Amino acid sequence: MTSLSDFDETRLGGATEALSAYAGRVVLVVNVASQCGNTPQYEGLEALYRQYEQQGLAILGFPCNQFGEQEPGTDSEIAAFCSTTYGVDFPLFGKINVNGKDADPLYQWLKAATPGSENRDIEWNFAKFLVGRDGRPVARYGHQFPPADIGPDIQKLL
Repeated sequence: MTSLSDFDETRLGGATEALSAYAGRVVLVVNVASQCGNTPQYEGLEALYRQYEQQGLAILGFPCNQFGEQEPGTDSEIAAFCSTTYGVDFPLFGKINVNGKDADPLYQWLKAATPGSENRDIEWNFAKFLVGRDGRPVARYGHQFPPADIGPDIQKLL
């Protein structure tokens, strides 16, 4: 795989979506969880989405239960929590693994293709990958990195 557009993923609710739908956009891919100390980052992610969506930013959230079982909910529970608690409008996908032998192929590729990532495992919920308009990853941010601090990098790519 050489581009984000090469992947298909399952949205919350079960529909398959080709990530080619985001071709030509700057994309921030984030593994998320509803019961994590970092969960308030949803607010910052949604703020970024609202600020830059009309300029070409997409944010894709991928719930993951691999870290302290902090995303135990069903698709409908995750959707309801994100909508009612944080007003999340950006696309959310079905629960995946981001590490190990069962890691989703998208995350295998992101970890391998992102400069400086060197196939390192995701350390915790709310790790972020920034993908350029060409569909190739350009940066990785750890779970402790506030979404607002990614704004300048997003602006450069828009």
